[in-house]
Amino acid sequence: MAQTYPEKIWHNGRIKPWAEATVHVMAHALHYGSSVFEGIRSYATPRGPAIFRLTDHIVRLFHSAKIYDIAIPFSIDEIKAACSEVINANGLGAAYLRPLVYRGLGGFGLSADTPTDVAIATWPMGAYLGAGVLEQGIDACVSSWQRFAPNTIPAGAKAGGNYLSGQLIAREARRLGFGEGIALASTGLLSEGAGENLFLVFNGALHTTPISAALLNGITRNTLMTLARDNGMEVVERDIPREYLYLCDELFMCGTAAEITPIRSVDGKPVGTGKPGKITARMQELFFGLFDGRTEDKWGWLEPVAGQGRDTVTPIKPVVAARA
Repeated sequence: MAQTYPEKIWHNGRIKPWAEATVHVMAHALHYGSSVFEGIRSYATPRGPAIFRLTDHIVRLFHSAKIYDIAIPFSIDEIKAACSEVINANGLGAAYLRPLVYRGLGGFGLSADTPTDVAIATWPMGAYLGAGVLEQGIDACVSSWQRFAPNTIPAGAKAGGNYLSGQLIAREARRLGFGEGIALASTGLLSEGAGENLFLVFNGALHTTPISAALLNGITRNTLMTLARDNGMEVVERDIPREYLYLCDELFMCGTAAEITPIRSVDGKPVGTGKPGKITARMQELFFGLFDGRTEDKWGWLEPVAGQGRDTVTPIKPVVAARA
């Protein structure tokens, strides 16, 4: 099914009609993958729409650009303001945001001088991996494709060209009938999903692969590690062999788009009971509780959409609800 997009987009400093945000076929990014981007969500909260960890996302955008030597012609604050501007221009509240920085039309060649173009798109988005997956989970497979070796392509940058690896992993998984693929690092140890970080649960503790395993240091990953530790759970970052995917009690992947998606089987082998487990459900409760008030935002992660609700966010106090 084709994606339906809204009418307006922010492009090179102003809001314009979606159809007018064009790129020349000879743009550097189109040929060489020379772009960096972010995926961000805004959520409806009791205090109005708020963009989740907006500052952290835009800082990472600038870090990715620095790694690839792309000069961004706007400040961090200008890009943050533009995120609210494009949400408001499309009459949205809860939405997905895609800031994109790319080398445009200029000289030809890998090291050519080019202008830097910047766009920010937004649209409504539900569950990234399909309806019902947050509750029911998905079936995953270990991909035949590995992640890149250290000091080849910088996994710490969220860059367009990097995601060719993710496309290979995701498309192979879909072709074989799985919901998502899981990649190994060049060491043969676990890395991450096609575009998501991994958490394995053993005896109530969360285990996740280290950033040295050719993975993006995800903001949702950091969020879950922080929430887990704040709630007395043990979190372990360590190298993990492939076979532990089959032996863990629970398994889930996370990311801005995927949020917290349980994995019920890997390579046809059930994970635990073959259903999403209690720790996964608890992490979902803590994470989504940030947006409905059940989890206190102690860290100032909820940044309001300017012009909607409050322009400054007081941390939301948890709502104590009776258990069913």
